[in-house]
Amino acid sequence: MDLAFLHPLYEHPGPWASVYVDTSRHTEDTPHERHLTAVALSEELSRQGADEETCRAVLEALEELRHSSEPHGRALFARAGAVVLDPPLARAPDGDSAHWAPLPHTAPLLELAGEDPVCIVAYIDRKGADFELRSALGRRDAGAVAGRQYPVHRTSSADWSERHFQLRVENTWEHNAAEIADALAVCQEETRADLLILVGEQRERRAVHERLPKRLHDLVVEAPHGTGSRLLDEDVERARAEHVRQRAERELERFLAAREPGDDGRAGAVEGVPSLVEAAREHRIDELLIRPDGPDAHREVWIGEDPDQLAVRRTDLKILGEQHSWPARADDALIRSAVATGAPAISVTSAAPETRTEQEAPVGGLGALLRWT
Repeated sequence: MDLAFLHPLYEHPGPWASVYVDTSRHTEDTPHERHLTAVALSEELSRQGADEETCRAVLEALEELRHSSEPHGRALFARAGAVVLDPPLARAPDGDSAHWAPLPHTAPLLELAGEDPVCIVAYIDRKGADFELRSALGRRDAGAVAGRQYPVHRTSSADWSERHFQLRVENTWEHNAAEIADALAVCQEETRADLLILVGEQRERRAVHERLPKRLHDLVVEAPHGTGSRLLDEDVERARAEHVRQRAERELERFLAAREPGDDGRAGAVEGVPSLVEAAREHRIDELLIRPDGPDAHREVWIGEDPDQLAVRRTDLKILGEQHSWPARADDALIRSAVATGAPAISVTSAAPETRTEQEAPVGGLGALLRWT
């Protein structure tokens, strides 16, 4: 997950209100239920010590969602009487929640908004294709391509003229497949889609797949549906979930390989809060790996005003010359450091169990690949 969109959260000091709200339920009573939720979350922030202006800003922002048709949910981050960031979620949170803390509680975003593969679904037939852009937030038309319209059907005759006609049919199919592949490659480049789902008869799917640029081959999924069928939401979600799982597996495998010492006796990955804090202070985190259910995720560390001012103990910050310090969750503090240095972060929860060691990795739920050892 690219964390650049979180920059506004670290341009001002805390404390911060962090709210996660579920908007996936849509019934006749939804507006009233969301009003009650807004009031309850605002009051919860007040009980945790939030100032009145920030509680009011959160309440007003949540009230605006009373009639929202958003399919999953929303996160809100507020301070000093204003909502600074309110990203939509790609998955519904496990219940509504509110937090008041020195740092914004951004760690849940790795699972709720982080891996949201954008898909292009290409409905292919012999005459062309229609493209549809899909994400967790819905679908929209992404264009179409029309190839040669004649001839596109074979005959069963053995006559020489008919064999010549069939050759022209083959040429038409090949031409149209190339046209579709070229248009699909352009569409992917324009939308930065993570996944290409090809729908249609097997021969047409395969012809387009083979003509796509090699850089896109690993992004392609072929759906076993006949010509003209429309891919169900469940089919798309299954493909998107598999893409997320495979990416988490690859990153976890990279981590497991890198934590073994190299020829110089040094490892290219670290785990555990003390080692991660040291790497963050030295700007050495290249990618942050988090299991939100790990025990170290909510372990307390100490932070200063700047992202690289963090330590396991408060006295360590004083030794480093930091006069002001506050307690914070380890996952949120490390994410702040990652944002400051441009490092991405990923949740590895979805990685298949068979790819893990007997002891859950990373140990404690927090790990990092390093920029240099």
